[in-house]
Amino acid sequence: MSRELFGRSEFNGGENLHRPTEEMMTPEERFKAVEVMKGRLEEDFISLGEILSEIKSKRIFKIKGYKNFRDFVEIEHNLSIGVCNKLVKIYDYYVKALNIDFETVKEIGLDRLNTIHPLIKDADYVVQEEWLKQAEELSQQELSEKVKEIRVKEKENSKTLKDVFVEQFMDNMKGYFNCSGKDLNYKLALYFQDMELDKVNEVIRDKQRRFEEEIEESHTKARKHEEETTPPSSKAPLQRGELKALNTEDTFPKGSFVEILRRRK
Repeated sequence: MSRELFGRSEFNGGENLHRPTEEMMTPEERFKAVEVMKGRLEEDFISLGEILSEIKSKRIFKIKGYKNFRDFVEIEHNLSIGVCNKLVKIYDYYVKALNIDFETVKEIGLDRLNTIHPLIKDADYVVQEEWLKQAEELSQQELSEKVKEIRVKEKENSKTLKDVFVEQFMDNMKGYFNCSGKDLNYKLALYFQDMELDKVNEVIRDKQRRFEEEIEESHTKARKHEEETTPPSSKAPLQRGELKALNTEDTFPKGSFVEILRRRK
């Protein structure tokens, strides 16, 4: 697909150069194009990404005497390596991998494309299309909020009962001592400083065994409950440690780990 990388740009003190495609550019023209386009990043981010991608992948920066891409962009053009890698990533993924045309990519914009990239880079075609559609229709703020919601849900769904137990313990301790996490670590270090660690380890092993046994029991009950109440066609495997184990109606002894987690959930 033929694409116009830039219009009549000023190079070499006023000399007007025009190249219809990046493939026709010499290394020196690529270097000059970077210098011109970095001043209008919002407009030319995808074209700049294409040129930087070529310079990086083909190691054209060596012509200028640089050993690596980072030194080339930071020293030669005073550009952040983070920004340049982002531009390369956006071009390589959306234009080269997904074959989206320049105009569509430009209309969506750098920020929105970067926002949805983590969610679609390993997704299937349907998910990619849905997020691209939303990126076109939503504002940056609306899109960021939507992505944040998805991230929070993914984080919550990935938690194990052990994660929940640790979070609850730390929150309770910070609340009781009215301190930050850093200060709490300091207080715990003071507390354990003179403790007999062999005895502490015995207590920990005993409580860890109890915790894991109770979690396994809750998991078994949750699986049984799901098998009894869910139609075969819609069943999904219950993962070990999944928080569904807290939602069963089965009772556990007062003071058990599962009962404590359930009350605080």
